[in-house]
Amino acid sequence: MLLNHDNSQLVLVDYQTKLMPAIADHEQVLKNARILASMAKKMHVPVFATEHVPEKIGAFSPELALFCKGTLRKSHFSACPEGLIDLLTPKANTAGNARSLPKHLQKNNQPEPRTSIVIAGVEAHVCLLQTALDLLDHELEVWVVTDACGSRHEKNRDAAFDRLAGNGAELVTTEMVVFEWLESADNEHFKYALDLIK
Repeated sequence: MLLNHDNSQLVLVDYQTKLMPAIADHEQVLKNARILASMAKKMHVPVFATEHVPEKIGAFSPELALFCKGTLRKSHFSACPEGLIDLLTPKANTAGNARSLPKHLQKNNQPEPRTSIVIAGVEAHVCLLQTALDLLDHELEVWVVTDACGSRHEKNRDAAFDRLAGNGAELVTTEMVVFEWLESADNEHFKYALDLIK
């Protein structure tokens, strides 16, 4: 199964100013998050951010925030209890005259749901892990971008990946996501992608 940009949404978890310097290999993790966010915006993939108690660990990264539709503040480790599911799966609009039509003729103005959730962030073994597991519980496809995730200690990060894979998440890399979204070298955004990655 390959990712399709028309069916994808990107969730960036807790890339926060006071937390990032403590994350192992934080510069590369943040660089890969920028590539994902930039490519998502270019290809009209919705991007959402979360920030965990920003008064203590800083605001969400301003450079990443530029690509996001919004930032969800949270105190739970998982973003799902605080509204992420509602952002990712908006309810169909059934108001108006459509109700008077027979069911087979009713249409709403909602686009098809985007059920492939591409997720990256920190810390991999806490907020990212718990959010991803909750997304899986809500029967969404979860694609964890391993090289855009981090923890203060690599053992914690790696344990999170093992647990996520065991629970049905797909483990991918930044370049895997980018090239699956593109599908072909004929895609109009191919050169843009190459410039981002180089």
